[in-house]
Amino acid sequence: MMTKKPLITAISIAALSAGIISPAIAAPSDSDAFTVGSLSGINLEESRNNRVNATTSAQASANDRMGQLIENQSNQARRAPAAAPVAADNMTAEELTRKDEQADRNDDIDEGQAVSAPSQAMRSTSADPLSFELPESEQLQDFSNDPTIKSIEDADGKRHTTLNLSDYAKQVNSATWSPNMKVNSAMTIKLQALLDWNHASPGPIDGGWGMNSKKALINFQNMKGLQPTGKMNQQTWDALVKGVNKNKPVLVTYTLTEEDINTNFATTPATSEAKSKVKGLYYQDIKEMLGERFHMDVRYLDKLNKNKNYQAGETVTVVNTRGQLNQRINRVVANKADKTLYAYNGDKLVATYPTTVGSDATPSPHGTYKIVNKVKMPWYKATVDEAGGKKVYMLPPGPNNPVGVVWMGLSKPSYGLHGSPKPEGISRQASHGCIRLTNWDVLEVYANIENGATVVLE
Repeated sequence: MMTKKPLITAISIAALSAGIISPAIAAPSDSDAFTVGSLSGINLEESRNNRVNATTSAQASANDRMGQLIENQSNQARRAPAAAPVAADNMTAEELTRKDEQADRNDDIDEGQAVSAPSQAMRSTSADPLSFELPESEQLQDFSNDPTIKSIEDADGKRHTTLNLSDYAKQVNSATWSPNMKVNSAMTIKLQALLDWNHASPGPIDGGWGMNSKKALINFQNMKGLQPTGKMNQQTWDALVKGVNKNKPVLVTYTLTEEDINTNFATTPATSEAKSKVKGLYYQDIKEMLGERFHMDVRYLDKLNKNKNYQAGETVTVVNTRGQLNQRINRVVANKADKTLYAYNGDKLVATYPTTVGSDATPSPHGTYKIVNKVKMPWYKATVDEAGGKKVYMLPPGPNNPVGVVWMGLSKPSYGLHGSPKPEGISRQASHGCIRLTNWDVLEVYANIENGATVVLE
């Protein structure tokens, strides 16, 4: 148990896994029923570090059905089925969890603490074998005005138009659900966006009807008092579009600014020691930043914007994301079995978010607790088991910090709600006891929940 110190919140979690298993991005086959679940597609175990220096063309696959649909829908009949290995959405939840737990065990962090800022109380002492030295270059750094938060949550950073949209984007924007319709990519994206707009978060929007989209549909039906079948029907469609301008576009064009291009980007180091020596755990590239800003899987962003150079003044196609929740959250329920965080205002369910809640190896406790503090852009004190014994490293803030851009500590020491540097892994990764959300979802919770709010872990 950690001794409480000023500006410190203890959490006992390991860093997030280096290898991520993500939702499929392939478009479902038009021959499949719209309520059918699993999708086949590309192998999704590639590391985001491998993407930093990769080109869009190198990432594309000949069997990537979403990419082919965007390029030329007339080629659909000639598409070959995806080959082994098994794609993430064709694995069971147990298989996915085992793979991610194995990846977690390969990380060098044994345990850690989220902290609001380094302090003199945490400095190295001869009596403390787990003390640390903060590099001089970081001792005076102030992350309170870091642009990362603004990039994700500020509406001013999401100015867009509907000019110069592709035929595919126009098809998505005009898509309308009808009974007995078959799966198609345009309807899949529109449903994911509508769920996002209604605060039944599907996680990163990716064009694949995977586990998080299925959960979001059930959660939305529960929010609206509908029968939670997880299947589309006229009542559900009417509820999804109620209050939404019928001309509101799902896909829009966004013009990149000089500020976007000049953002601090840096490859995330592999080890805790190396991470502790950098100024910040920034976005690795502009695509990663835009993915979080517009609630998109980076690979879907790539497929919408092939042959783009990502230069100032250039337009890219992105998702038109949700508005503010504007609902007080005074109780949340984190359900491990559902892999969902339910947010309530009194007895009213106002929002739901896909989440990772503990694992078999490091389960979260069951019980009722309180939010005791809230920190944006937290530091992370990582404990690593090295040959000479345990050593501690201070990891700087940033979207690729092990706890993302937000930490909300619970009244039970060592546990809390936090963000994630791997949004594609939410609901699929193992968590070391805490409640992990995408950075954009945890910011929405942060904006609407107060200290003292009830947190139920079940």
